[in-house]
Amino acid sequence: MTHHDLLVLGTGSGNMVVDEAFSDLGVAIVEEERRFGGTCLNVGCIPTKILAHTADVVETVRTAGDFDVAADLRGADWAAVRERVSGRTDPLAQEGRDGRIDTPWITVHTGTARFTGPRTLTVDGDVDSTEVTADRIVIAAGSRPAVPPPVAGSGLPFHTSDTIMRIDALPRHLAVLGGGYIAAELAHVFHELGCAVTIVEAADSLLGRQDGQVAEAYGKIAAERYSLCLGRELERLEGEAGALRLVLDDGAVVEADMLLVAVGRIPNGDRLDLGKADVDTHGDGRIVVDDHQRTTADGIWALGDVCTPVPLKHVANREAEVVRHNLLHPDDLVSADHDLVPSAVFTDPQIASIGPTEEELREAGTPYLRGVAEYSDTAYGWALGDPPGFCKVLVDPDSGRVLGAHLIGPDAPALIPPLVLAATHGLTAEALVRRTYWIHPALPEVVQQALDQTVR
Repeated sequence: MTHHDLLVLGTGSGNMVVDEAFSDLGVAIVEEERRFGGTCLNVGCIPTKILAHTADVVETVRTAGDFDVAADLRGADWAAVRERVSGRTDPLAQEGRDGRIDTPWITVHTGTARFTGPRTLTVDGDVDSTEVTADRIVIAAGSRPAVPPPVAGSGLPFHTSDTIMRIDALPRHLAVLGGGYIAAELAHVFHELGCAVTIVEAADSLLGRQDGQVAEAYGKIAAERYSLCLGRELERLEGEAGALRLVLDDGAVVEADMLLVAVGRIPNGDRLDLGKADVDTHGDGRIVVDDHQRTTADGIWALGDVCTPVPLKHVANREAEVVRHNLLHPDDLVSADHDLVPSAVFTDPQIASIGPTEEELREAGTPYLRGVAEYSDTAYGWALGDPPGFCKVLVDPDSGRVLGAHLIGPDAPALIPPLVLAATHGLTAEALVRRTYWIHPALPEVVQQALDQTVR
């Protein structure tokens, strides 16, 4: 049995917890995969954004004629695109692993970990098992794609976001099960690369967690590009590899040569035998933590997708900073605030959001002022050819403080930071409009114009 002062499960944001400040301790890191970096680096945020930008480039060439530019789109080399993506991420994952292995005060255990008692685990590797104990443990085990029973029990091939970015060849027709942000981003990628795309979503609209006006605008655009089967569920998956048949609950059949399952993600806590460590979980499988990221078990912390109510990488990174501080300063605990977390969807058009939606404010009975400005109402919007999209800001009518904001359109994630700062730090719409210069002509004027509607 091997004992450590500190043990970290997972090398996504969990890898951020340990630095030179812990060099006087015996530290261990457990990683199931041989690649460090977790979902974000290997199969999530980073590779999907490289692909999304590639799709944007394809669209730029395809629509060049709209700007009186003669350009011919001769297609995209998927094999080269795939290698460019993995060629950027794989070395970083390996460097992360090698750097930890080469650090004398860190032990790296490769394998699947399960608790066998309080602060005691078994790590099952490729060859043997290792019994490990630690004074303090950080659980950063992440999440995995959910796969519904009709797919899992079919015996037929399918892909998730974990695998589809490394396929050998593009499908002719890609069926996408799910209508959230992962589905939206990957549908955009494969559509622009030349695949026919059909989206099957149980809800009546796509991106249902977005502001209603944003979701409606995106849905109209998606309907022009993809075949949509909304308000329908998959009843069974039939056929064979390369010739799949998705039979829906209304009897409709979607035929495709490849299936992408993008119906959400499951926290990995259910794979850790948490009960043996006295670590409690919520009904949805997330580990219960307090404001300081401590679990219900003494000496065990958790962070990221395995516990957070907001499963986004920048949230996991913030929680890692909190855990790191609290491990080093047990008498000066800090916490992470999840009330105002910005998010973005890198589809086309891009989407960004901060704070409550208009529907949430209305349902809660919270009074608000609403300002909406179209991209096509700005001078730079004219330069872009009047693209569809808008900025919506929601403002408290008494204080003038920004409550939330929702954008859909070009560079939405890059335009929202002033509104993130305003909502986070209590800035008023009037201060942003009357005391701040906004460059003209530039795309941020769509934010300025939306704010201006709430202070007139």
